[in-house]
Amino acid sequence: MNTGMRAVAVKRVPGVLSVPHKVAFLHEIESVINANRPRLVLDCSNLGECSTSTIHLLLHCLEEAMKRNGDVKLAAVPAAAAIVLVSTGVARLFETFDTTAEAVNSFHQLPVAAGRQAVASEVADRASEEAA
Repeated sequence: MNTGMRAVAVKRVPGVLSVPHKVAFLHEIESVINANRPRLVLDCSNLGECSTSTIHLLLHCLEEAMKRNGDVKLAAVPAAAAIVLVSTGVARLFETFDTTAEAVNSFHQLPVAAGRQAVASEVADRASEEAA
């Protein structure tokens, strides 16, 4: 999906993650992950269960994106899968959104902390200019 800025790719995680499905999925996202600063949203709406194989796939995607200064965000994670991600500690590694649109839009917004820091810096600059 291209929103006028750098492209954000959206890929649906297969509901069945047998070895052939996993290999096909990794092949499908290879060009996205190998790009400079990849931006990937994984649509998890098809996940029926969150198996060890699923967790390894998500972590592999994140690791490869981070090696290239990119990020992976999750969208539409079913409740059962979310419980497994939280209980295994994997959920804290990903930003998760209710919809793919929210996840895509998050790539185009300043993180809250960075936004606050930028505003604080701008206020300090204006105050010092006025004092001078």
